[in-house]
Amino acid sequence: MISTKDRAKLRGLAQKIDPVVQIGKGGITPAVLQSIDLVLEKRELVKIRLLPNSLLDTQTAMTEICGGLGADPVQQIGSIVVVYKRSTKKDAKHVL
Repeated sequence: MISTKDRAKLRGLAQKIDPVVQIGKGGITPAVLQSIDLVLEKRELVKIRLLPNSLLDTQTAMTEICGGLGADPVQQIGSIVVVYKRSTKKDAKHVL
Protein backbone atom coordinates (compact mmCIF):
# COMPACT_ATOMS: atom_id res chain seq x y z
CA MET A 1 0.00 0.00 0.00
CA ILE A 2 1.33 3.41 -0.92
CA SER A 3 0.90 6.52 1.19
CA THR A 4 -1.24 9.51 0.28
CA LYS A 5 1.88 11.58 -0.33
CA ASP A 6 3.29 8.96 -2.70
CA ARG A 7 -0.04 8.71 -4.50
CA ALA A 8 -0.02 12.48 -5.05
CA LYS A 9 3.48 12.27 -6.53
CA LEU A 10 2.43 9.42 -8.81
CA ARG A 11 -0.61 11.41 -10.00
CA GLY A 12 1.71 14.22 -11.03
CA LEU A 13 3.97 11.82 -12.90
CA ALA A 14 0.95 10.18 -14.59
CA GLN A 15 -0.12 13.48 -16.14
CA LYS A 16 2.92 13.37 -18.41
CA ILE A 17 2.44 9.84 -19.76
CA ASP A 18 0.08 8.53 -22.43
CA PRO A 19 -2.14 5.45 -22.09
CA VAL A 20 -0.18 2.44 -23.33
CA VAL A 21 -2.83 -0.25 -22.76
CA GLN A 22 -6.41 -0.18 -24.03
CA ILE A 23 -9.19 -2.43 -22.80
CA GLY A 24 -12.07 -3.03 -25.19
CA LYS A 25 -15.08 -5.30 -25.39
CA GLY A 26 -12.95 -8.36 -24.62
CA GLY A 27 -12.51 -7.09 -21.08
CA ILE A 28 -9.62 -7.96 -18.80
CA THR A 29 -8.22 -11.26 -20.04
CA PRO A 30 -5.08 -13.06 -18.85
CA ALA A 31 -3.30 -11.70 -21.95
CA VAL A 32 -4.24 -8.13 -21.03
CA LEU A 33 -3.07 -8.66 -17.45
CA GLN A 34 0.22 -10.07 -18.74
CA SER A 35 0.80 -7.07 -21.00
CA ILE A 36 0.02 -4.66 -18.15
CA ASP A 37 2.42 -6.59 -15.90
CA LEU A 38 5.20 -6.31 -18.50
CA VAL A 39 4.70 -2.55 -18.75
CA LEU A 40 4.62 -2.23 -14.95
CA GLU A 41 7.87 -4.17 -14.65
CA LYS A 42 9.55 -1.76 -17.04
CA ARG A 43 7.95 1.59 -16.10
CA GLU A 44 6.35 0.99 -12.65
CA LEU A 45 3.51 3.37 -13.58
CA VAL A 46 0.98 2.65 -16.30
CA LYS A 47 -2.01 4.53 -17.66
CA ILE A 48 -4.80 2.35 -19.07
CA ARG A 49 -7.69 3.50 -21.26
CA LEU A 50 -11.10 1.80 -21.18
CA LEU A 51 -12.64 2.05 -24.64
CA PRO A 52 -16.32 3.03 -24.98
CA ASN A 53 -17.25 -0.50 -26.11
CA SER A 54 -15.80 -1.99 -22.92
CA LEU A 55 -18.40 -3.54 -20.65
CA LEU A 56 -16.45 -2.53 -17.51
CA ASP A 57 -16.58 0.63 -15.45
CA THR A 58 -13.33 2.15 -14.19
CA GLN A 59 -13.80 1.03 -10.58
CA THR A 60 -14.32 -2.61 -11.58
CA ALA A 61 -11.39 -2.49 -13.99
CA MET A 62 -9.06 -1.00 -11.39
CA THR A 63 -10.11 -3.60 -8.81
CA GLU A 64 -9.53 -6.49 -11.22
CA ILE A 65 -6.17 -5.18 -12.45
CA CYS A 66 -4.80 -4.37 -9.00
CA GLY A 67 -6.09 -7.61 -7.54
CA GLY A 68 -4.73 -9.71 -10.38
CA LEU A 69 -1.28 -8.12 -10.41
CA GLY A 70 -0.74 -7.01 -6.82
CA ALA A 71 -0.50 -3.39 -7.99
CA ASP A 72 -1.57 -0.25 -6.15
CA PRO A 73 -4.38 1.97 -7.49
CA VAL A 74 -3.31 5.54 -8.13
CA GLN A 75 -6.12 7.30 -9.95
CA GLN A 76 -9.25 6.86 -12.02
CA ILE A 77 -10.69 9.68 -14.07
CA GLY A 78 -13.34 9.18 -16.72
CA SER A 79 -12.21 6.21 -18.79
CA ILE A 80 -8.58 6.34 -17.60
CA VAL A 81 -7.08 4.14 -14.88
CA VAL A 82 -3.58 4.60 -13.44
CA VAL A 83 -1.83 1.85 -11.46
CA TYR A 84 1.60 1.49 -9.83
CA LYS A 85 3.73 -1.51 -8.96
CA ARG A 86 7.36 -1.39 -7.85
CA SER A 87 9.69 -3.16 -10.26
CA THR A 88 11.58 -6.23 -9.09
CA LYS A 89 14.52 -5.57 -11.41
CA LYS A 90 17.73 -4.74 -9.57
CA ASP A 91 18.93 -2.21 -12.16
CA ALA A 92 15.55 -0.43 -12.52
CA LYS A 93 15.25 3.29 -11.90
CA HIS A 94 12.44 3.45 -9.35
CA VAL A 95 9.71 6.09 -9.54
CA LEU A 96 9.28 6.19 -5.74
